[in-house]
Parts: sequence; C-alpha cells; structure tokens
Amino acid sequence: MKLPRNRLVSAALVLLAALVAGTSFTACSPTYVIKAGIAQAKILAARRPLPEVVIDPATDERTRGLLTLAMEARIFAQDELRLDVGKSYTTFTQLESDTLALVLSAAYPDRLIPRTWWFPVVGRVPYRGYFSEDDARDEQAKLDDEGYDTLLRPTAAFSTLGWFADPILSSLLRSDDIELIETLIHEMSHAHLFVSGQVRFNESFATFVGRVGAVEFFCTRDGGGPDTVKCLRAQARWRDAQRYSLFLDRLIDDLQAVYTDPDTDRAEKLRLREAVYAEHKARFDADVAPTFESLRFGRFMQEPLNNAVLLGQMRYYHRIADFAAFLDNHDHELADAVAALVAGVEGVDDPFDLLPDGADSVVPVEVQR
Repeated sequence: MKLPRNRLVSAALVLLAALVAGTSFTACSPTYVIKAGIAQAKILAARRPLPEVVIDPATDERTRGLLTLAMEARIFAQDELRLDVGKSYTTFTQLESDTLALVLSAAYPDRLIPRTWWFPVVGRVPYRGYFSEDDARDEQAKLDDEGYDTLLRPTAAFSTLGWFADPILSSLLRSDDIELIETLIHEMSHAHLFVSGQVRFNESFATFVGRVGAVEFFCTRDGGGPDTVKCLRAQARWRDAQRYSLFLDRLIDDLQAVYTDPDTDRAEKLRLREAVYAEHKARFDADVAPTFESLRFGRFMQEPLNNAVLLGQMRYYHRIADFAAFLDNHDHELADAVAALVAGVEGVDDPFDLLPDGADSVVPVEVQR
C-alpha cells in the first residue's frame, strides 16, 4: 500500500528515529523513539523549496539574503569541494522556536570516557537528542543521580546522514552569514564521510571541512575575493579554531595524566582535576583568549567545567591543527584532502591515524582558486 506523502514521511521518520536519532527498541524506550520520530516528521513535512521561500513577498530581506547565499554555497560544496550533498538543503523549514533540539551527554567524573548509547547504522555515540526540554532534563537528572558529569546543550541543526533531504532550519538563520555557511558545509560533510562509531573524528572532520570550506567559498565566490571582509573573517575563524583545539588538546593531556595514574585513588583524582581545571582556565585567560581574532569561546570557560563539557568540546575540536597540517600536505586543496581521507578510512582502525601527528602551531589556509 502506498502511503500519502505526509504519512509516508511520518512512518519513515519513526523508523529513522529507531535507526539514527534513537536506538533499538530493546535498548531505548519505545516512547523515546516515537516522540523523536514524530518531531522529525513534522520538520520534514513542513519543508518548502528554497526558491519558493526566496520569491515569497512575505519573506523578510534578511531571510531572503541568507537563503540565497545558502543555495550558492550548496552548489559550491557540490561542484568545488566535491561533496556528495544529495538533496539536502534545497528546502526550508520554519520552526516554532529558536531551538531545534537539546543534546544530552554524560561522562564518568574520574576518567575521560563518555556514557554512550548504541544506535544501529551510526554505531555507539556519546549523546542523545531530545525535542522535549522536560524529557531532556528528566533524563539529565537521572544521570546526575547515577554520578555522571552531564551536559545539556541546544542545537540548531542536524544531519540525517543522507537518509532524508535535510532542510535548512529557521534556527540556523540566527547565525551570521559566515557561521551559516560553516554550519551548512559542516553538516553536508557528514553525509559525505561518516565513520560508524567514530564520533570524535566525524565531528572534528566536519569542523575542519566547514571552516575551510567557508574560507574557500567567501574568498573565491563572485563578489568575494582574498581581500574582502568576509574572506578575512572566515580565515580568522579558521585560525581561531586551531588555537582553541591546541589549547583543548593540552588540557586533555594533563587531565589524562591525572586520570590514568595507577597510584592515585578516585577521591584524589577528583581533587586534582579541579586543580587542572583552574590552571588551564587561568592559562586560557592569560595566554589563549588574547590571541583570538574573531571567535571567543568565552561561554565555555565561564561555565563550570566537568568531563562531559570537555568531551563535548573535544568532540568538535580534536586535533584541528593536525587537520590543517594534512590540508597543507595536499597543497591547501580541501577537495583533495577530503578525498584522501575518504579513501583512507577503510584501511585504518582509528581514522585520526591518517593525520600527521604533533602540530603545535596554527597553519594558515592558502586559497588556491
């Protein structure tokens, strides 16, 4: 029996929730899966083609401009970066609020190991998404009671990894144009390369592709150029991402030294970790923050640190300077660097092994086109 379009989308999204956003019914409550499926079905059912939204007289000028830019960037990602973009980001969905969903993650307090959930297709991942704030906070409270460090954060975008034609969400349009393009290319890169069970690599890879892709887009597009404000800002944001990653990786190394010391008991590890947090917060304020050109990362350092917070940051900013060195080894051609990573991941257990190791300084990007 062929289902009507909206019912077909709903049925498909319930399945997707079980496969991607949720988990199997034996590992997660059916209620969670059904709620996630219904919420995602509503998002997909509300999609409107981008040209239709752009020419609609009711569309405000800012939205029209950002969506026009997004259409251009999608073509760029496909033609110049050679990303497999599928049919994603050809439509727009107006959400009822500025927050798409809440993402919950947790970690053990005495080691840098996340609490994970196993999902078919994508493997084991260190977070769960919620479309209901009450449900998210209830689950966070349970994890807090079990003794985990926790982090609950909003998200403005998601990728279904090519399973469906993801729309541009209204929540993304809170961003400025550079951040919007970074995010779109970031999400498109997930559909191009996604290694099951390797969340840290997947997200750091997407950070790399999103940042450098935005540089290439703004520095080479018609009306752009190497001396334009947006090109220079995109390059500054890429350098700042490397600086932040170098800071985080050093902080993580120092914490690992505490957590893996066999002669230190749990109580002492928890005491020592606070000292490491304090030391690196001071280093961030004195030595790192003053070097930022565009980004600030201030919110991260102003909030209480715990292992869930750190792992959440590390997920997106691990070895970014090594990705930059890898790009340098491929003559600063992002499309070639991405192709090399895609070709290499099947031959290694840890995809980070494909990167040169030990970059300790910022590598500027050189725009080739």
